[in-house]
Amino acid sequence: MFTQLIVWLNSAADAMGAIALAPIRWLPGWLSATLVAVIAGIAMLWVFKHTSNQSAILRTRNQINANLFALSLFKDNIAVSLRAQGRLLRNAGRLLALAVVPMLVMLIPMTLLLGQLAQWYEARPVPVGDETIITAQWKPGSTPPDLQLAGSPAFDFRAGPVRLLDKHQTCWRILAMQPGLHELAVTAEGQSFTKELAIGDGYLPVSPLRPTRQWSDVLLYPRERPFAADSVVQSIAIVYPERDSWTAGTFWWLVYFFVVSLVAAFVARPLLKVNI
Repeated sequence: MFTQLIVWLNSAADAMGAIALAPIRWLPGWLSATLVAVIAGIAMLWVFKHTSNQSAILRTRNQINANLFALSLFKDNIAVSLRAQGRLLRNAGRLLALAVVPMLVMLIPMTLLLGQLAQWYEARPVPVGDETIITAQWKPGSTPPDLQLAGSPAFDFRAGPVRLLDKHQTCWRILAMQPGLHELAVTAEGQSFTKELAIGDGYLPVSPLRPTRQWSDVLLYPRERPFAADSVVQSIAIVYPERDSWTAGTFWWLVYFFVVSLVAAFVARPLLKVNI
């Protein structure tokens, strides 16, 4: 049931992301990554303002400032200093507690957003003329199925199918031929199992894995629906090249996103009159 809930949330996020994130395809990577981070930072700040107890945060902040002033004013009085330090620790803990509710409210939307952004920045499409590996994972404990990859004008076969019996996998090596988003079809026992393949340069949404029913895989790879638990094919993976960029590249995009969103929230805080 939990996995199905994530599938429903991913479907909604995919529908919104297809519209809201479509400009990434045409913008320079650094610009789209910056714009998304700035908008997300300001949006998170707005949510924090309307889901937190702003008056309580302001009172706690004032008490912290008062105790800091007491520390500087009575630094030679050990008893007063110790009491002020104790109140500082207590108020710092209260600030953290006051931030719990808005953080919980933002947890699910932010997780879904990061899943959508990862499709654009975590990897790049297979360039035309490059080779890649497609791997179909089949159900352990069953007779190795006769999996076949259907031909397509989008690619040319280079090797396969190769069965790795100890890993319960069937692999193919293909040559990318035609740019765009294409649908692969792996057939077995009269059934067809599909997987999206991204070919080209620039920015396209990339899905390295059509996942199993494992909830963590469904959360990390939201673009395609997971396979059924009793499916002959449990997952299909494609090896995509890493994207080389400090702002919109593999792994680095996440660091850049959080840094820029925090800076944007800090700059916008006095404008939106938010107590943090």
